[in-house]
Amino acid sequence: MRANWLQLNLTKTDVLGSSLYELRQNQIPSAVRIGDTPVSPVSSVRDLWVYLDADLTMTAHVNASVRACFAAMRQIRSVRRSLAKDALLTLLGALVVSKVDCCSTVLGGISG
Repeated sequence: MRANWLQLNLTKTDVLGSSLYELRQNQIPSAVRIGDTPVSPVSSVRDLWVYLDADLTMTAHVNASVRACFAAMRQIRSVRRSLAKDALLTLLGALVVSKVDCCSTVLGGISG
């Protein structure tokens, strides 16, 4: 980083321990030093709208997607009576289905 004149931004830096063996053995250190700065490990991180959790089950991503869909449906629910059926379906497609479809390829092959 120093050779390329880069600085560590602590507000945007997370460390994720993703080794299942280390997680089972509780061998993940309490802090990782990056240069002179200690950074504490977290249970999940977000990168390009995909949430990765330490046990690699995608639970954090699924929970965030479900939360976003329910929030969109609550907003639609407040105006549903004043919209035509076609407009309501368009809103559902734009606000809910798009959130389900976003980054859905990363969910391929995970457990039920």
